[in-house]
Amino acid sequence: MIIAIVLALTALRLVAAATIGLTEDEAYYRLWAMAPAWSYYDHPPMVAWWIAAGQAIFGDTTLGIRFFTVMAVSVGSLAIWRAGALLTADARVAGRAVVWFNATLLVGIGAMIATPDVPSAFFWGLALWALIELVHSDDGRWWLAVGLFAGLGLLAKYSGLFLGGGILLWLVAVPGQRKWLASPWLWIGGILALILFLPVVLWNASHEWVSFAKQFGRVAGSQLDERFIPEFLLAEVGLIGPLMIPFLVLGIVGIVRAPRRENPGRWLLLLSSLPFLAYLLVHGLHDRVQGNWPAPLYPAVALISAEAASLALIAPGRARGWLVLRRLVAPVGFGLALLAVVHSGLTAGFVTTKDPTKQLRGWEAFSAEIDALREAEGAAWIGAVHYTVTGELAYHLPDVPVFGIVEPLRYANLPAPKLALFDRPGLVLDERRRLGTDILGARFEDFERIGTVARSANGVVIASYDVWRVSGPKGDPTRRRDLTETAAD
Repeated sequence: MIIAIVLALTALRLVAAATIGLTEDEAYYRLWAMAPAWSYYDHPPMVAWWIAAGQAIFGDTTLGIRFFTVMAVSVGSLAIWRAGALLTADARVAGRAVVWFNATLLVGIGAMIATPDVPSAFFWGLALWALIELVHSDDGRWWLAVGLFAGLGLLAKYSGLFLGGGILLWLVAVPGQRKWLASPWLWIGGILALILFLPVVLWNASHEWVSFAKQFGRVAGSQLDERFIPEFLLAEVGLIGPLMIPFLVLGIVGIVRAPRRENPGRWLLLLSSLPFLAYLLVHGLHDRVQGNWPAPLYPAVALISAEAASLALIAPGRARGWLVLRRLVAPVGFGLALLAVVHSGLTAGFVTTKDPTKQLRGWEAFSAEIDALREAEGAAWIGAVHYTVTGELAYHLPDVPVFGIVEPLRYANLPAPKLALFDRPGLVLDERRRLGTDILGARFEDFERIGTVARSANGVVIASYDVWRVSGPKGDPTRRRDLTETAAD
């Protein structure tokens, strides 16, 4: 039954992946896939590798870009089933964990979006499964699998570093697990993870440590802001599902009350999550925490909640209410996810400027309008200020040279454009007037704003872009060869 459910969800997600337009970040990551490397400005390389592999099978299509993302969620679901079966010795609880994991709104929507969060959560979940196999078998060789999956997770997103901290916390805090600190298998697995991560370190060393500086610079903030913690917690209630939250709380309380020595696997689920959760809360003291960031914790969330749903039924006098709630978790979760996916795929529908799906909309018509303007102006190329605009235009206008003209380290791995291209005029798009005349003057002899073009959907203006006609380049307008230029430009 569980295999049938996973296969059905996979089929539906593949259809959605093939038909719904790219998000802005996906279009940006597609640029990475055009030049596979060991790291990039924002993140390690795994998402770009997955996109490139999918494009090799299905071409430069939305399905090709998202194929391995969809498949990873499906394979990861089976790993959750195995982990749940080992933890509880109950196939029904394991199956519930799989269903509830897929019923979370974050997974229901994110399972078809190619972002670093999916490979990060995938390898984090596989590492948890390997650790639970270790607890069940007491076979130290499982540390090799843990190291492999942890290292691959570090190639997906730097949040994988917190998994290492969580594992160490578990080893120290749970009696009976400290023995592994003296095991050569643990250290070999750790070395394997570091070897896999080493190329990312070397890439950063040769690119001004830009990726490390960008991500690790988030930890500190200039001032406290009390708004972000409640916002973060409310977002997670929505993305996990409000009906699952009571079971999650009940499960956490049950773990805390259970003897650590007798329940090492359950304590693993909790303790391996704490360092990353602590980081997110600290970050939330001074800046916004994006709702997708905790994605690696969702396998543990599903496993804890699913087991608690069985324990809740033995509570005296309360079993009926818990049973009703348990039966509603999956239908409500899948229903909300389906509504969100259907709304995202509608080419005509209700759209507002606050609609989170607005980033999907209007790009094809907008790109066509920009291309027509380019031809009318006799321009040979298009430059953009924001990286998302660069990515979307490059996807929708594959035969037109499209470049980002600021933040050169974002595009450091891409082939530098031939300078002869800039002997002809070009168009430069500037959203929200981010681009000052001083920046244009540093790059071009002549520049003139020729108008404003709006990206809209169903008559609602989503964003407006100033369009500049530029000519007479001063060197390389993209500054691709001047990597000392600051990202702020």
